[in-house]
Amino acid sequence: MSMSADVAVVGAGIMGCSIALELSRRGRRVLVLDLAAAPGEGSTSASSAIVRFNYSTAAGVVAAWESSRHWVGWQDHLGTRDANGLARFRRTGMVCLDVPVLPRADALRPLGEIGVPYEELDPVELVDRFPWLDNGSYWPNKRVTDEAFWSGPTGRLGGFWTPDAGFVDDPRLATQNLAAAARATGAEFRFRSPVVGLHGGPRESWVLELGGGERVEAGVVVNAAGPWSSALNRLAGVGDEFTVRVRPMRQEVHEVPAPEGYSSDGHWGPAVADLDLGTYWRPGPHNTLLIGGTEPECDGFEWLDDPDAAGPTVTRLRYEAQVTRAARRLPGLRVPPRPRGVAGVYDVAEDWTPIYDRTDAPGFYVAMGTSGNQFKNGPVVGGFLAAIIEHVEGGHDHDVEPAHHRGELTGLDIDLGAFSRKRPRNRASSGTVLG
Repeated sequence: MSMSADVAVVGAGIMGCSIALELSRRGRRVLVLDLAAAPGEGSTSASSAIVRFNYSTAAGVVAAWESSRHWVGWQDHLGTRDANGLARFRRTGMVCLDVPVLPRADALRPLGEIGVPYEELDPVELVDRFPWLDNGSYWPNKRVTDEAFWSGPTGRLGGFWTPDAGFVDDPRLATQNLAAAARATGAEFRFRSPVVGLHGGPRESWVLELGGGERVEAGVVVNAAGPWSSALNRLAGVGDEFTVRVRPMRQEVHEVPAPEGYSSDGHWGPAVADLDLGTYWRPGPHNTLLIGGTEPECDGFEWLDDPDAAGPTVTRLRYEAQVTRAARRLPGLRVPPRPRGVAGVYDVAEDWTPIYDRTDAPGFYVAMGTSGNQFKNGPVVGGFLAAIIEHVEGGHDHDVEPAHHRGELTGLDIDLGAFSRKRPRNRASSGTVLG
């Protein structure tokens, strides 16, 4: 059996569904293919779904600020109602603690230029505002099994506060919302349909061979396959020109009861980014915290050759490392004896900055290397790829004359060359999930 489409999007995570929606809105016949059973069941489902604005590139800050406005007005962004209900944005604010290797001024400069509200907090103001927080400086990161981890602080930390940050309460449902909106504009979805072959066909189109023996012919292919994106590039024979490499990395997020006083009067406590100790967290349901890591080198990385080989359950080793780091910062936090949480796989770019681009193969585009920090930008990434595809298919060389995207709600312009596959490596990156 053969099918045809103007565009085949491989991957029905947050990125693939956003891309399908925006291309379908522009009148293209879109077919989305995914090996899972429903939208958002891959790495998207394990996302902490934090919405924040501190990135190492101006383009990243603008994308996050524009996306946050869409999360606030999620129904308007979708343009349709989903019978399954809507994901919701929870505005909690976010505390970013100082760390010596990333000067606060560097993080705040783009926020000020773009107009993202923030407030600086000195060490006294930080503890007055958040009395449950230990603001000791423990840098550099150390293994929790190292006696030095328990040494006293070498100083006191301040930080900054962004009141408009928060999180999306259900990343899988948010992806299903985008898929429903895409269907309403004419996009089609095929699940349990892994792509096992991919090659150029007649009339300069692509032929995708599916696991069930079916074939799809499409003039344009968009690789939004998350941690499987590098494998799909190899099938298509592309990627040698990339200056930024991408690899799958296994990650865990753990759920524990929040300490007393963290949330009060029915209000959520804030999200916190703590590179000083190598952890981050955000509030979860039923007065819990979701705790992740910021890739402290001393803990080692779980790089994968095959994303399918990732263990699906959390491990005691990662649990004790990440939750103990958070407990050092939160003296009232109790560490339950049994791990609870989710495991997923990041599609990590070397500089933790995504690649949204064309490739050297005509008609083959990528939305990859999202590195665990791009869920928040899901609402605008569809517009990014739509702009790049229209630009290139219209005869422009995106490598020389990059496409631009103007924010629908903020009016801010983004030069999409910032996400080029051929860019210089982003040396300003934190080298962590924070980007």
